[in-house]
Amino acid sequence: MAYTADQPLRIGIIGAGGIVKLRHLPELKAMPEVRITAVANSTTASARAFRDEFVPDAEVHERWQDLACSANVDVVWVGAPPWLHCEATLLALANGKHVFCQARMARDLSEAGRMWEASLRYPELVTAICPAPQGMAGGELVRKLLAEGAIGTPHQVRLQSFSDAWLDPSKPAHWRQRVDISGLQVLTLGIYVEVLHRWLGDITEVQADGAVVIPNRQGYEVEIPDFLNVLCAFRNGARGTLQFSGVAAHAPADELAIHGSEGTLIYDFAKDEITLGKRGGSLETIAIPEDLRRTWTVERDFVRAVIDPGASRPKPDFIEGMRYMRVVQAVAVAQDCGEKQRIC
Repeated sequence: MAYTADQPLRIGIIGAGGIVKLRHLPELKAMPEVRITAVANSTTASARAFRDEFVPDAEVHERWQDLACSANVDVVWVGAPPWLHCEATLLALANGKHVFCQARMARDLSEAGRMWEASLRYPELVTAICPAPQGMAGGELVRKLLAEGAIGTPHQVRLQSFSDAWLDPSKPAHWRQRVDISGLQVLTLGIYVEVLHRWLGDITEVQADGAVVIPNRQGYEVEIPDFLNVLCAFRNGARGTLQFSGVAAHAPADELAIHGSEGTLIYDFAKDEITLGKRGGSLETIAIPEDLRRTWTVERDFVRAVIDPGASRPKPDFIEGMRYMRVVQAVAVAQDCGEKQRIC
């Protein structure tokens, strides 16, 4: 079907929070062939407020299930946190809807597996997860440099992702600290595993240790670690040290360093700056060529895949989501049991 301004691709939004308002909605509204026709949120009142401010012609659904089954919706855009991703995806696919799912894929590997299996039953429907913006600008250059052997054979990987977002003990538990909402997702673990897999290949083994620094937040007992340290092995033989924290005062910028037999490559995620140093030489900043620089085209890529069956399917797809969810699950098990976990 050819979608136009007169016959638009109809998108229903489940979960109309900050990420939808700030990132997805402006891009979707900028496409004349797209129309937001329905919205459901955590409360009917908040859905109406979203509708009135941003999409006055959209229908408000009190129940997200009704939106996922609506005849007035072609695409279900799941902007809710991970707790709803699996259920909303399964119902939407069963009712013939394409599905875009906000990151992270699901609360745990079991839910992710059900989503992936459902996508296999409906191959004609487009499914995708929102990609990590971290490293998007220079990711193609990183892959090119590694493939060309710019640092030789990678053998050691160091990632740090620190913030002080959870350092104030008087603050209530963020939804990312609630197991019922976020599941096994810890800080930026899943985000950076997605990035590392894209650049270095699969992680095949993990050990993990972390802790809850502030266990009680206004009566809620926190289980998700405030900081996490992961030792990992990659299929290519490299070993990694991944450090995450939400309780680090004066935290440095997120950074990845890859050390190889012939040099070192460093990615500053705050600046999207790549530094390369050859063995025996000095570190130098490498400019990202315009033909390799990737910008945010997530919404347009998904819409294009729906409209044109011959277009490339957007990434990450549910298979890639399963790959990083296997690591997220293994890290949780490794932390609980204190033993190394293999990921076959």
